Amino acid sequence: MTVIEVTNLHKRYGGTVAVEDVSFSVEKGEIFGVLGPNGAGKTTTVECVAGLREPGGGTVSVLGLDPRRDRAELTQRVGVQLQRSELPEKMKVAEALALYSSFYREPADWRRLIDELGLADKANSRFGKLSGGQKQRVSIALALAGNPEIAILDELTTGLDPQARRDTWQLIEQVRASGVTIVLVTHFMEEAERLCDRIAVIDSGRVAAIDTPAGLVSRVDPEQRIRFRPSPSLDDGLLKELPEVHTVTRSGEVLTVTGTDGLLQAVTATLARNNVIAADLRVEQTSLDDAFVALTGRTLDQEN
Repeated sequence: MTVIEVTNLHKRYGGTVAVEDVSFSVEKGEIFGVLGPNGAGKTTTVECVAGLREPGGGTVSVLGLDPRRDRAELTQRVGVQLQRSELPEKMKVAEALALYSSFYREPADWRRLIDELGLADKANSRFGKLSGGQKQRVSIALALAGNPEIAILDELTTGLDPQARRDTWQLIEQVRASGVTIVLVTHFMEEAERLCDRIAVIDSGRVAAIDTPAGLVSRVDPEQRIRFRPSPSLDDGLLKELPEVHTVTRSGEVLTVTGTDGLLQAVTATLARNNVIAADLRVEQTSLDDAFVALTGRTLDQEN
């Protein structure tokens, strides 16, 4: 079931084109990633989806609603965590959740949200005293205060340390498991690869590709590579005969085997049957970062 449909979206700010021509759809229950460098048009795109900005052209449908015409209804069914969202520094966590919940006709139990998001011991703490990771937990809680069907999370983990980022990823997975569809805006490759069912790669205001993380990688280079130092008893011909193997090459003591899916299982099984030891074995594959460079012609940290 499609819950978001964006078709030929355009948005211009004066002489600057932020979104050139963006189209994608989001299915119920998935984590849909919007991946691209800073300035690519990601935030403008999702703000148009959320009804926070009016598109210059194209159409947007969210849960069958027009974000411009049906804004009041949409805000009851879609939760949004913006890239830059702050609360008054002296406001307490419980006060913020109680206030936000009062805006909705069928709110979530904000006390339960505080417990589920690991904020129980911070309920009476002031927002300004929270760590970066704790503030992001509050942001997620606020986005869920209305018991939404869809949550839009924009650059949720920017500025967090590695542990806080991973903790936040676990929270996002918990939110999806509860039945909420998530649109996740990010410029972190690892985040997109870990969390997203599908990804729209946006570059210079356009969609460069839409696919699963594995699908994006396979578009660029579907081959797998295995490197190891075999014991002297190995006959290279044993590996070359395997249907999963494309090439077998040696560089000094190191053997490199390339091939298709199932390569690792086929090679290791053959080595085991022939009592060959594979020392320092490594499996290499094209990364999502490699795929981004191939699709856009530049690295993710390059500005538009």
